[in-house]
Amino acid sequence: MSVKKQEPTKNSDFALGKENLKLMAIGFIVIIIGYTLMAGGKSEDPNVFSWEVFSKQRIIVAPIIVVFGFLFEIWAIMKKPKEE
Repeated sequence: MSVKKQEPTKNSDFALGKENLKLMAIGFIVIIIGYTLMAGGKSEDPNVFSWEVFSKQRIIVAPIIVVFGFLFEIWAIMKKPKEE
């Protein structure tokens, strides 16, 4: 009675391919950049209000970048891997 060895298959059971994982990493970096741009703007003295909190970078640009990063993440997950 001989035991037949199973050869590893190229198509693994993992749902996402290498390309999807790379795109997800890019999306994660974009999200981190957006949150970094949103940070800061505090006043040195707690008794003095700083208008720097309302800069265009913090209330317009950074949230758009974060939303774009999350949309890119969704696309990266849903993207169908290329057939070889």
